[in-house]
Amino acid sequence: RTGSGKSSMMVALFRMVELSDGHIFIDGRDIASIPLTQLRSNIAIIPQDPVLFTGSIRFQLDPVHMHADEEIWHALEQVQLGQMIRQLPKQLEDEVKENGENLSQGQRQLICIARALLRKAKILVVDEGTSAVDPHTDELIQQVLRQEVELRGATVLAIDQRLQTIADFDRILVLGSGEVLEYDEPRVLM
Repeated sequence: RTGSGKSSMMVALFRMVELSDGHIFIDGRDIASIPLTQLRSNIAIIPQDPVLFTGSIRFQLDPVHMHADEEIWHALEQVQLGQMIRQLPKQLEDEVKENGENLSQGQRQLICIARALLRKAKILVVDEGTSAVDPHTDELIQQVLRQEVELRGATVLAIDQRLQTIADFDRILVLGSGEVLEYDEPRVLM
């Protein structure tokens, strides 16, 4: 719910604001001791509202040109956008209009997911990343996230209000007014 502390947790994790009290540990290391660029390069986010910029599809996925075409196509195939993009006149160089207006909501979200997958981050934050997509796309996203966890040993932090989206996660943390209300395996909490 609004005011539960979800956004504050993300702000703290990305160190957008430094903690005034307490610590966050990742793999036994206090994130306050990790250089900001190193910390943020190991965390990717799939936002609730997909963020796209004016520019090519390639630019949406790899704005700093760190990945080979094969990697970009692999990420697009993972989110089942490869075939659609191969049908575009300029493929990866096809232009995305401002705010992705020439793409559906689901396609915009899948591009954001492909961008996060390309980063190969150890921590993937999904901020209600499936709230605006249809059930089929939601299931696809969940399948891709499970594969990433298995393949790379990534940790997925999913912020969601729908139980079916998080029911097969290892643990669920229930927040309320900035406090931990419950924390356990889904089967225990249900």
